[in-house]
Amino acid sequence: MSNTEGISSCCLSGHLHQGTPKGKFGPLGNTGLDAYVTGEESNKSKTVIFIPDIFGVKLPNAQLLADEYAEQGKFYVIAPDLANDDWIDHGLLKSIAPQKSDPEPGMVEKAAGTAKVGAALGPWLVRHREGVTKPLVEKVLEHVRADSATGKIGAVGFCWGGRYAILLGQGDKPVDAVVANHPSFATDDEIAGVTVPTQINVGDADAMMSVDQAKKAKEALAGKSFKAEVNIIPDAVHGFAVRGDQNNDKEKKDKDTAAENTIKFFSANL
Repeated sequence: MSNTEGISSCCLSGHLHQGTPKGKFGPLGNTGLDAYVTGEESNKSKTVIFIPDIFGVKLPNAQLLADEYAEQGKFYVIAPDLANDDWIDHGLLKSIAPQKSDPEPGMVEKAAGTAKVGAALGPWLVRHREGVTKPLVEKVLEHVRADSATGKIGAVGFCWGGRYAILLGQGDKPVDAVVANHPSFATDDEIAGVTVPTQINVGDADAMMSVDQAKKAKEALAGKSFKAEVNIIPDAVHGFAVRGDQNNDKEKKDKDTAAENTIKFFSANL
C-alpha cells in the first residue's frame, strides 16, 4: 500500500476511554516538542517511544494506554506531541464511521462522513507528511538516546504512528524493538526493511491493512534472523488497539489482547 492510498473513514472512528492519566504532559528537553511521559525514572533501562494515531497524545485513550504499558511492563514511556497540538478533533471519533458496537449509519450519514474525511484527514496528512514528521521522530529518538539513564529503546505506533514505528526499526541506528498496531500507509518494502524484533497487531476487518497485506507482511518477516510476528485479531477493525468501546466485551478484549501482545513483546526484546 502506498503512503496515501486507502484513506477511509475508519481512521476517524472510535470511542473515548474513561480514566485519569497518571503521567505528566510538558516540554521534552530541547526538542521543541511537548510530550506525555509516564513511568518510573528507574525504568529508563526499557524506554518506549509511543507514536500516536491521528488523534494525538492528548487523547485520554493514548495516555491511559501509555500508563498501562508503563505500569504493567515496567517501562518508561514517552509519547511526543509530533503535530504540535494540531491533531484531528476528538469530536470526530464517533461521528464519522462507527465501530462494530455502534448502529450502522444510513446512506446520507455515510455520504456526510466521506465528505468529513476529505475535509479533515486529507489536509492534515499534507501538513504532517513524512518530510515534516520524520525529522521530529528522529529528534525525539536523539533526545532519548542522549539520556545516560536510557538503556534499550522500543517504538510502538498506532495507525498513522505505526508506520513511523516501523521506520524507526531500520537504518543505521534503529531502535531495539518495534510494535505497530494496525499500521496505516506502511509499504511492503518498509515492513520488509526492518532490522530489529518487530511485532504487528492487526484486525482481519481492518480497512487500512487487509488480511492479504497482513499475510504479505508475515511472509516478509518470516525469514528474519530476529523475532518477528504478525498477529491477526479476528473480527477486529482499524483502531481496535486504542479506540474500541471499553463497554463492549469483544472490543475491550481485542484492545487488551493488543496491549498484552505489546507488553510481552517489549519485555522479551528490550
